[in-house]
Formats: sequence, structure tokens, C-alpha cells
Amino acid sequence: MKNKSTSLRTNLLDSIKSIIQQAQQHIVRNINTTMLMTYFEIGKMIVEDELKGKNRADYAERVIRQLSIDLTKEFGKGYSKSNLEYMRQFYNTYRNRSSQIVQSMIGQSGFPFALSWTHYIQLLKIDNEEERSFYEIEASQNHWSVRELQRQYHSALYERLVLSRDKKGVKQLAQKGQIIEKPTDTLKSHYVLEFSQTSGHRANADVCQLS
Repeated sequence: MKNKSTSLRTNLLDSIKSIIQQAQQHIVRNINTTMLMTYFEIGKMIVEDELKGKNRADYAERVIRQLSIDLTKEFGKGYSKSNLEYMRQFYNTYRNRSSQIVQSMIGQSGFPFALSWTHYIQLLKIDNEEERSFYEIEASQNHWSVRELQRQYHSALYERLVLSRDKKGVKQLAQKGQIIEKPTDTLKSHYVLEFSQTSGHRANADVCQLS
């Protein structure tokens, strides 16, 4: 009777733990989506403001510096000058996904960004569009951590694969990632971001602590 009672408690505990874990995963996904949408929109606003002051060479630099000071006072260190510059670059790099973001907001398509903000900071450092697209797809499909993404990039994974493929194959890499055809093709080596707001409208987004 005691064993049966213990078993029932164990099953109850496992069920509750499963629900909590699912809820945590749901919260993390929602936080990440909200944060990326917010940063994309901030980047867009900075870019559009820059266009108004395009005749002044130092306009963007001064605006971002002052924005950082003001936003950091109000919302915390997630709005450092470097992070605002990344938001600006994030929008400029992925502005072609604007319509997908709008469609995802009304439930007509999935959210176009599958990775965390820190992943995208790493991707923004890659100048070649096809190479950047390849690493984004691979990181998403293989659930790479930020550290694993950095490792694969520094190991020149893309360049090594490019050398083994023709032009059509290279384009396919950028559009679909690595297509596994045989065991030797498989690369299986594989931050929780905070984006919260307190009741006093203060926020902390500790997203730029890169090693």
C-alpha cells in the first residue's frame, strides 16, 4: 500500500514538473519573440530618424549615444550604445522580413526569427549574406548554443563546405543549410535571455555580455 502511494506521488510530481517545464519553455519563447520584435522596431526607428539627419555626418553617432544614456537610466544596461548599434544593424540586415513579422503578429505565418538575440549578434558579424544565412539555418535546425555557433564559425565550417560543392551546391547551402546525405556529413555537436519589465517601468536586458 505504501509503495502504491509512493508511486502515485511520483507520478503526480512528474506530471506537475512536466507542466512547469512546458510553461517555462513557453515563457522563454514568448520573451524571445517579444524582444526580437522590439529590437527590430527600435532599429527601424533609429534608421528612419537617421534619414532625417542625413546631411550631418555625426548625426547617427550622437543620437545613438544620447539614446543609450537616456534609455539606460530608464530601462537598464540592455540599452548600451553597442546594443543600440546592433539593433540598427539588425533592422538593416533583416528589413526584408518586415512583412513576415506583420503576418506573424496576425497569425498568418510563423515568426521569422528562430534564434535568440545573442545568436543574432554573432550572425551580424558575418558580412557575407549567404554565409550568414547558412549559419542561421544550421544554428536553428541543430539547436546550437551561442558558443557552438561561434565555434562552428571560427572553424570555417561554411568555407570548408563551399570548397566541396559547386555553385549550385553553395546556393543550396545558404538557402537550406547542410543537407545530410551520408553519415560523414553529419555535424551533431551542438542564453537564456532576459527581457522583463518591473512595475516601475524599469527593464533589464542583459544581452551583450559576450565573452
